[in-house]
Amino acid sequence: MSSALFNSLVLGNGAVLPNRLAKAAMEENMAGPGQLPDDQIRRLYQRWSAGGVGLIITGNVMVHAEALTGPAGIVLDAHSPLEPFQQWADAAHSGGAKIWMQINHPGRQIRAEMPGVAWGPSAIRVDIGKQTKRIAEPVAMTAEQIEATVARFAETARRAEAAGFDGVEIHAAHGYLLSQFLSPLANHRTDQWGGSLENRARLLLDVVRAVRATVRPEFTVAVKLNSADFQRGGFDANDARTVIAMLAPLGVDLVELSGGSYESPAMSGRSADGRTLAREAYFLELASELADNSPLPLMLTGGIVRRPVAEDVLGSGVDLVGMGTALAVDPDLPNRWRESDEAVVRLAPVKIEDKALASAAGMARVRQQLRRLGRGRSPRPGINPKFALAKETVLQRRALSRYRTWLERRDVRS
Repeated sequence: MSSALFNSLVLGNGAVLPNRLAKAAMEENMAGPGQLPDDQIRRLYQRWSAGGVGLIITGNVMVHAEALTGPAGIVLDAHSPLEPFQQWADAAHSGGAKIWMQINHPGRQIRAEMPGVAWGPSAIRVDIGKQTKRIAEPVAMTAEQIEATVARFAETARRAEAAGFDGVEIHAAHGYLLSQFLSPLANHRTDQWGGSLENRARLLLDVVRAVRATVRPEFTVAVKLNSADFQRGGFDANDARTVIAMLAPLGVDLVELSGGSYESPAMSGRSADGRTLAREAYFLELASELADNSPLPLMLTGGIVRRPVAEDVLGSGVDLVGMGTALAVDPDLPNRWRESDEAVVRLAPVKIEDKALASAAGMARVRQQLRRLGRGRSPRPGINPKFALAKETVLQRRALSRYRTWLERRDVRS
């Protein structure tokens, strides 16, 4: 069955995506020894490429070895060997997909037990209610640390290109460091990085400039941006519209729209202010408003599991449809959509009242599917989310021990 979903997309830099379906980034937390991609990650990405998506965006690849979103995070910096990343890119290309590396710094969204640093624009701790103590107390970044962070993003992008990736996606959403600088709730600075939106966007814009200056013009540079933080007084859709306009002249090829943070996990359908709906395409209303006058192509991610909904997303003016959980449960869904608009993924809702715990349990359930795919097995979406969270907690404890040892032995702190 013909569908616009299977039309190619030509980006401003001339890069061509085979179709309009993208595997959106999911934080796998599946690094092998040395915080590197291993055979399990490669099998997982090979599976997605064979499933029919036109684009695969990796989960978080960390630009700073001392600042990871989780202890099994993958690190690509000046000291990382390149061969495992070349093999990763080859696996993703094996079925014809393009692959972009999502590059990120967590800032203040660091677990309290993690070694390394917890940085933010200001010394304001993430507030997730009863679970707040699980998050580290951050310190406000110095000008030198900000400049070093810009350089880290550029170095990771340079090495991603050298490894054979087709592009990078700079993560400025979901409450991570660049998103923290954009947020008036997290950023109380009074210097050139705080106050007005122009100042709060300075770090993101400097990162984009540094990355674009480091890579070839045909190498794609995308940005992931919140359509809104879904916190009252936070970054909103008008801010997003302004930032997209700021990014357009800097050589950005596409902006992916999502929403939320640890404090308001709207990306999993649970915003703090109740404005995401218990339906597919969580952010479609905001995205369609932004698409009306966006100078850049847009991608929308969040809860899409049915082909008619994906087609509605394209019909709203959005150029690329991102799916995460759906492709963890059924990596062949794009190929099945070529044959039928009735193919669908069903995943039972997580019935935990605490939003932070519910989000963590939901992500743990998804990670269990990713691990199964990486081992060459079929997904088991019926797994109890609480059991998945318990199992994930054990795995993360082991990974934390390995990460601590690795960081101590690496001895390249800066």
